[in-house]
Amino acid sequence: MVHAGAVAMRCCSPRQKEALSAGSTVEKCFDVASEVARRFDIPFLFMSYYNVLFKRGVASFVARMRQAGLRGAIVPDLPPEEAGEYLQVMRENVLDPIFIYSPNTRNERLQAIAKFGRGFVYCVARKGVTGSTTDFSTDLSQYLERARAATSLPLAVGFGVKEKQDVDFLRGKADIAVIGSETLRVLERGGVAAVGPFLSGLR
Repeated sequence: MVHAGAVAMRCCSPRQKEALSAGSTVEKCFDVASEVARRFDIPFLFMSYYNVLFKRGVASFVARMRQAGLRGAIVPDLPPEEAGEYLQVMRENVLDPIFIYSPNTRNERLQAIAKFGRGFVYCVARKGVTGSTTDFSTDLSQYLERARAATSLPLAVGFGVKEKQDVDFLRGKADIAVIGSETLRVLERGGVAAVGPFLSGLR
């Protein structure tokens, strides 16, 4: 089961443009993924838009993920109804396809998505882009209650989770807190040495 760790290959955010300008490629992402999966006893996954898989060949890309030691993938723009080939090769390679819930997803749709996923469900905490402010309120609690009722898979919550107060809010409501953008900010400000204490302080 995939629980944490995502190597992102999405395009168009300022950070992603910087990475591309600095020479980041899909092949280099695989190299990094292979290294971290070998060195650390943590399940890692890829997040990528479908065009990357399509261009390289879905079966080839998924087989390469398995060879790299990854445990699954999030492909946010690929709805399960159109993911036949992807789901098949993910099963063949024993990798987890992670699907996404959002606050405006209706209950029937939540249940339908759950039938295709494995590992966990990524619950987007709000509409919008990563790194912005999320309102940790009754609305979010009610959304997570609906998500919990729709699936037996663990729930991971991302988009705007930044501090211990946010993680405390999610206790008992979700299983995994996804803290991506804020971790990158800490890394940029304080280097690698600052990341460990930051994450430890969230517990």
